[in-house]
Amino acid sequence: MQLYDKDLLSMQEVRELVGAAKKAQQELAEKTQAEVDRIVRSIADAGVRNARRLAQMAHEDTGFGIVDDKVIKNVFASRGVYEYIKDLKTIGELERDEEKKLRVIAVPVGVIAGLIPSTNPTSTALFKAEIAIKSGNAIVFSPHPSALRCISETVKVIRQAIAEAGANENLVSCISIPTMQATDNLMKHPDVAMILATGGSAMVRAAYSSGTPAIGVGPGNGPAYIERTADIPLAVKRIIDSKTFDNGTICASEQSVICDADMRPAIQAEMEKQGAYFLNPEERAKLGKFILRANGTMNPEIVGRSVQTIAELAGLDVPASARVLVADEDGVGRGHPYSNEKLGPILAFYTGTDYKDVCDICSTILHYEGKGHSFSMHTKDEKIVDYFAKRIPCSRMMVNTPSALGGIGASTGLMPSLTLGCGAIGGSATSENVGPLNLLNRRYVAYGQCELEDIRKNVPDCSDGICKVNPAPEMMDPKMVDEIVARIIARLQTVN
Repeated sequence: MQLYDKDLLSMQEVRELVGAAKKAQQELAEKTQAEVDRIVRSIADAGVRNARRLAQMAHEDTGFGIVDDKVIKNVFASRGVYEYIKDLKTIGELERDEEKKLRVIAVPVGVIAGLIPSTNPTSTALFKAEIAIKSGNAIVFSPHPSALRCISETVKVIRQAIAEAGANENLVSCISIPTMQATDNLMKHPDVAMILATGGSAMVRAAYSSGTPAIGVGPGNGPAYIERTADIPLAVKRIIDSKTFDNGTICASEQSVICDADMRPAIQAEMEKQGAYFLNPEERAKLGKFILRANGTMNPEIVGRSVQTIAELAGLDVPASARVLVADEDGVGRGHPYSNEKLGPILAFYTGTDYKDVCDICSTILHYEGKGHSFSMHTKDEKIVDYFAKRIPCSRMMVNTPSALGGIGASTGLMPSLTLGCGAIGGSATSENVGPLNLLNRRYVAYGQCELEDIRKNVPDCSDGICKVNPAPEMMDPKMVDEIVARIIARLQTVN
């Protein structure tokens, strides 16, 4: 009975939060671009001021990651996102084309449902609040239950910043009684215009099946190719920096390393030099049984944990200096546990016969899990970059950079984002790093430029039942072309 009452309370709370958010959004819709930007700036500043405190709370609540790295993520989600979006035009008229007599007006979608994961709880809340308000919307968060305290505190910080900027703090709110029923009701509420879903595959599928327009992201499982022209020590450094950042909780982090078979000795030696511990066959089998659950999904006990913690849980004895665990893998799919996404400091290691074989293996990995998400490579050969760019089923391909940081836009020119679209191949509505422009509609104001009579004039003669089409230049008879060229040459010779 008590659980039943909790469900009812949570559903009532959702109705109240959405109602308040709708009113706040209607007020926001009357504000200018400058006024909206002032609110977003206030949130960004508050996020930076509270970055360490919120990072510490997130670590305490979830046990995931590294506090110092979570501080970086909070600053990135606050100041980094703000600096990228601050000059974007998102309110009022976006474009005007005098020649085509066309205007484009920004239209906020309204109230957004924001699903917040436990892996990046405080940073995701800061990020989603900024992009939602920048595009003229309100947002109601559904927090992961294990991160409720730190997400609620982040929302408190955001609401205070909104009030300090002179706006309605109900632009951002959070469910305080997180239940599956509450989340379901939030996603299906008639006044919720869009869902911004970041979380597990089941939650993303629920968002897309809710009947409400959604932007959701699937799992990442990105391979990292160290090509033969790469600076091996630098490539290895970047990969290990990325995989150990916040203990691998960013979905764009590398999940496997792959190289040409003849490069294996040099790359393994360099990885070991920089703190990688390669598991022997017995250790590989033991950890392999631990990292996946019986249903084939990732064991949550490895998420965001240190090498030492994972080793202890799996019953392994590894050196204290080990920074990442590496396991040889020779296949993809069921029975090959290291071919899955591993949101912890664990890497699979593959080899291929050459770059074409490597490309096939990487594509197979992504088609198994992580379609449309991320891929990274380290190379000095632009032709190899082009080869992979045309074939790998990913939405973002990072070159010569840590994949985790590059994928979210921290070390690349991509939109700074903690919601990475996977495109149609990955079941997502977008392949972009999600930002404010994904959260608004465009109203097109089009002025007439001609009348029906003008349109009729362009209709070809169809009197004999077949409409005549003027041949394009490239469709001309080759003999006719030769004759024209010959006449021009003859004329030029006569002139000379």
